[in-house]
Amino acid sequence: MKILLVWAFLTISYRLPQAGECASTHDPVLPATPSTREQLDTLRDIARLKEQNELASLLPGSPQFYQVKDVILRVFFGNASEEDEDLLQSSTANQEEFNRTKELIEAQKSSATSVNISSFYERYHPLEEIYEWINLTAQTYPDRVETILIGKSFEQRPLYVLKLTGDKKADKKAIWIDCGIHAREWISPAFCIWFVHHSLINYKQDGNITDILDNMDVYVLPVMNPDGYKFTWLPMHLPWNRMWRKNRSYSEDRLCVGVDLNRNFDANWCTEGALNNTCSQIYCGSSPHSEPETQAVTDFLRSRNGSVQIYYTIHSYSQLLLFPYAHTLEKPPTHDELNELVKEAAERIKTFSGNTYEYGASATRTYVASGGSTDWAFNQGIKYVFSFELQDQGDYGFLLPPSLISQACQEALIAVETISLRVIEKSNRDSQ
Repeated sequence: MKILLVWAFLTISYRLPQAGECASTHDPVLPATPSTREQLDTLRDIARLKEQNELASLLPGSPQFYQVKDVILRVFFGNASEEDEDLLQSSTANQEEFNRTKELIEAQKSSATSVNISSFYERYHPLEEIYEWINLTAQTYPDRVETILIGKSFEQRPLYVLKLTGDKKADKKAIWIDCGIHAREWISPAFCIWFVHHSLINYKQDGNITDILDNMDVYVLPVMNPDGYKFTWLPMHLPWNRMWRKNRSYSEDRLCVGVDLNRNFDANWCTEGALNNTCSQIYCGSSPHSEPETQAVTDFLRSRNGSVQIYYTIHSYSQLLLFPYAHTLEKPPTHDELNELVKEAAERIKTFSGNTYEYGASATRTYVASGGSTDWAFNQGIKYVFSFELQDQGDYGFLLPPSLISQACQEALIAVETISLRVIEKSNRDSQ
């Protein structure tokens, strides 16, 4: 359910949060869809009154690229006038939305131990269970899985990569998949876990999986932001911790916590679509790769320079299949080839589930954002770089119910298989 809203709400005297302030579970989420340049500019001006909010980054460069997406503006009760607060407090729709949000969060967390969900891979899991699963998987499939510690997070949690392999060929190319760069996007780590399990149990049973693992090694980082992910599982009496996005590092000023890891890469770092403000949800960090999580990933990929041929980073939500660039509206030299790959993947998903996935270059399909992992990977010479935004299109958002995990993962798998197999085919032709 969404609160229906007209553009008149923009004249209400709300302000964005001050430094250090957080939204609470009582703050209503108000969506709006800008359809004209004037409306778009008005939202952008509101978002930039205080550089503490991610809304400015989420706004598109042009309304034509944002025809069906809602802009989300969170209103802070503590910042509203008495009349406006009375109006919001008396809103039945708002109370229903608040109750629904609580129920969805509780359902996501309870699924971890629910006896009503038979499969481990159709649940969300706290970080400790994911670490246990990593160890068990490596022990169960010693010939197919290698666990690689690539570094530690700010709070000293391990960053484990699982290397999946089929035939032990020499000079194999590789695929990289990272999940959970943004803490609140729970379906992302759920996919990485699901993908690893699916690949292992279906090797030599499913032709697509067999072809991929026999031709390419697959490196999977299930949780790139373990500190932030851990924080989203804490009890809900903390201010809106379920919606936490960043990591949990402290800045020098100690005013606010966290860096947006997907603004911390050395790719047009901290320009448009990122903020040099420690309290912002899109804070870029003190310098490129200032965060241990980002540094661990870049060091690992650089150490395998030339071998990683495909790069996938998994996000939610919006149902999008994206490729570089994110920092500019300019097209990369390989735009047409990348576009054909995601187009085919989107068509196959549509045939499978009926769900529509939009596709295209990140900046044109969503918004301009600097310091992202995909632009960095592309600039390193990885030719095939993609960012997937999984289910849904806003009905549940980051609170996707456990009952939809399987379908969301199947859709992401279709995209991974479609693109990977096409790249393998091309590589085999070029080598002949």
